[in-house]
Amino acid sequence: MKTTLIAGALALTATAAFAQSEDGTVRLGTEGAYPPYNFLNDAGEVDGFERALGDELCARAELTCEWVTNDWDSIIPNLVSGNYDAIIAGMSITDERDEVIDFSDPYTQPDPSAFAAMSDVDMSTGVIAAQTGTIQAAHVASEMADATLLEFATPEEAVTAVSNGEADAVIADKAYLEPIVEEGDLSFIGEDVLIGGGIGLGIRESDGELRETFNTAIQSMKDDGSLNALIEEWLPGSATF
Repeated sequence: MKTTLIAGALALTATAAFAQSEDGTVRLGTEGAYPPYNFLNDAGEVDGFERALGDELCARAELTCEWVTNDWDSIIPNLVSGNYDAIIAGMSITDERDEVIDFSDPYTQPDPSAFAAMSDVDMSTGVIAAQTGTIQAAHVASEMADATLLEFATPEEAVTAVSNGEADAVIADKAYLEPIVEEGDLSFIGEDVLIGGGIGLGIRESDGELRETFNTAIQSMKDDGSLNALIEEWLPGSATF
């Protein structure tokens, strides 16, 4: 863990009113493939901003939590079917998703999405790569009528599509693209765009008490500044609360 987590004094009791595994553990589902939000470290363990955040939220709420990884394209269906109890995977709060699941209060502000390419291209008529099921893919489909959307299961595949000439540009969270651009293969082009209403935990609609438990823990981290400290450490340049 790269950050020292501040043990909260907040005491929140988890009850059987929300779905948990048989031993009372709350299972946190993440992708494990979207640094710096979440990724697998060299030991094969979930790491990143959301690992640090999720562990602290569970500590403050006095929840016993375990981490589960799941492919992005099925992450909501597997929440609904009960394979885990909450999604903490860089998931932006949108009206479309909110029709299927509930969200906690946001734990990040809306972050910019950015375009990256090998060279300056006309994105308005180009082939744009994005991870399927993301707000960025929806943005290209709905707001860039003359562009061609090329969707991939992972953000890494979307970036590779640009590197190998399959796509003209990729769109993703700027925090994800920044280290890739720093390596020198791609460059940012065009203007950043703000999409979505921040990032929150996805929770089943039937688990209102679990949602409020996490909301209280999130608010306690906002109140004492520890959430901003995590954002500044893991997502430098991102807006704080």
